[in-house]
Amino acid sequence: MRNVVTPDGVRLNYDDQGTGMPVLCLPGLTRNMDDFLPFLKGFKYRVRVIRLDFRGRGGSDWAPVETYSVPQEAADVITLLDHLNLPEVAILGTSRGGLVAMMLAVTARSRLMGVFLNDVGPVVAPEGLDAIMDYIGKPPPYRDLAEAAAAMPAAHPSFRNVSAAQWAAFVRALWQETDDGLALRYDPELRTAVAASFDTSKPAPDLWPLFDAFEGLPLALLRGAGSNILTEATAQDMIQRRPDMLFAELADRGHVPFLDEPGAVALMESWLEHLHG
Repeated sequence: MRNVVTPDGVRLNYDDQGTGMPVLCLPGLTRNMDDFLPFLKGFKYRVRVIRLDFRGRGGSDWAPVETYSVPQEAADVITLLDHLNLPEVAILGTSRGGLVAMMLAVTARSRLMGVFLNDVGPVVAPEGLDAIMDYIGKPPPYRDLAEAAAAMPAAHPSFRNVSAAQWAAFVRALWQETDDGLALRYDPELRTAVAASFDTSKPAPDLWPLFDAFEGLPLALLRGAGSNILTEATAQDMIQRRPDMLFAELADRGHVPFLDEPGAVALMESWLEHLHG
């Protein structure tokens, strides 16, 4: 693992493997770079795979809670790109990572070669936000990773035909074993930041202009058919605005697909071919 320090003194953890066109992998809200191990394994001999832990997640430093925001995380991406002397990258963004890519389309579009959105769009479904608030920042209710993996099919009914090995990888990426049981791999104060940014008493911000800022960039969208974050209606609106956008929907998956599914791999391959022109 490698590190870069942001202007406000936060150490960010990242990994950089492979050669060729750089693809920056940005994880979901409470997740980390380990979610992109399938992409790394499958594509590191074809592209340069850069995986980042956002501040407060994975191996990166915890930070002041007010800095756990999409604009700050977008600024942190620019810090990393400058550190790596990369004028532009393609972004594979899962959930929150996709929102950061949208922010970058407005604030630093010249740094983007193209974007792959994994189960995220400019409208975040309220039921998905409710589900997030049910678990974020709370200690996992399992004694160890084996117990957690065994509980996943019941905890995630929108995911079907998932192997034991896939569930084991899922929980390893999310939690870590300690002498006191399982622990979060992110700052629990993310809960405070999310509660503040998604205040249901206020109108939701209009993120469609951020999505529209992708105009002219090679774009792909992957949706889990059972997603509670990206609705089918929002996905169709995105397709209507960007009819050239590559799109696939995966049966037996919710929020978010693991990126090891054959349909996900095929879409990523098509997107990369599109990027190469």
